[in-house]
Order: sequence, then structure tokens, then C-alpha cells
Amino acid sequence: MLNLTRPTIRSDLSVLVMLDYIDAKPKVGYFLGQRAQTENGNMQHLLEMKVGDVHGVPVIVRETTTIQEAVVTLFLENVGHLIVTDEGGLLSGIVSRKDLLKVTLGNASASTMPVSFIMTRKANMITVLPDDTVLEAARKIIAYQIDSLPVVVPAPSGIEGEWKVVGRISKTNIIKMLLGIVAEN
Repeated sequence: MLNLTRPTIRSDLSVLVMLDYIDAKPKVGYFLGQRAQTENGNMQHLLEMKVGDVHGVPVIVRETTTIQEAVVTLFLENVGHLIVTDEGGLLSGIVSRKDLLKVTLGNASASTMPVSFIMTRKANMITVLPDDTVLEAARKIIAYQIDSLPVVVPAPSGIEGEWKVVGRISKTNIIKMLLGIVAEN
């Protein structure tokens, strides 16, 4: 393909053989070495990793929770957002640090308002399922410029568009997973 002869790239091939990226056998040729096969296996494992394998515990508040209680929960749990559910435990929306900051600055009555007034509603939210790949979740996080996603499953009622929250996946979860894979090698 490159119109090069083996003698031209023999020194490069010998380096790759020494590093175990390729193997060479007389009268057979070159093929993937042990190191390249291991890295390909790790890459395949990474591409097949599911959100359900790495997601964290969701931090949930009810729609009736006051903004003051939400701020306290946000700091106590050390998270970037809170997932909001209705009385039945179904997904209603999400409240981020920015949402809480915007409403509390210069608004003395904000602390008694319910979070349902300021949350991002379910229709405008981005979610993932436990069977989605981590790669898909990472693409959504980057594309929508958000810190994390609620992990949801269809509600037991079976009604279209109703979701039960089972977790959350964040940039931190994804980085921890990557560090775990790198540490194994």
C-alpha cells in the first residue's frame, strides 16, 4: 500500500518486534504481537462497557423540596446536580448548581420556593439507560456540555415517557473507570 520494500522499513519493524507490538516468523511474515493484542482487547472491553457497570448512586430530591434544602443537600452530597422526582419516585427534572445560584442571588424569598419552579423539566433533559455504552454517555456529556446524566429505566407502570431513576453517570465516574483500566495494565 505504501510502495515500500521490507528492507526500507526493516529497522522500524525490528523496533516494533522488540516492543512486542508485532511478531515476526521466517517465511511467514509479520503479525500482531502480544502487546498489541492486549491493547486491542482492552480497547474492545472499554467500547463494550455499559453505563450500568459504572454509574453512581443518584442524589434525589422531591419536587416539593425547598431551594434552601436543595442547596444544603447539594453541598452535603458534594455533587453538581440533584435529580428531582415526583411523589411516585418518577423522574421530573434536574437542578444544577447554576440553577440554584441564579435563583438565590439577590432573591430573599428564593429559599422557600420549591425546586420544581427552577428545575430543568423532563422534556428538556438528556438521560441514559443502563444498557447504553459508557462511550455513548460520554458523547452525550460532551455534546450537551453537561457534567452528568441520570440513568433511568422505564417506569413499572409501562406508560411511555415515565422513567424511574436508578443512578447517575458523571465525568468523574468515567474517569475513574478509565483509570481502573489503565491501572490493570
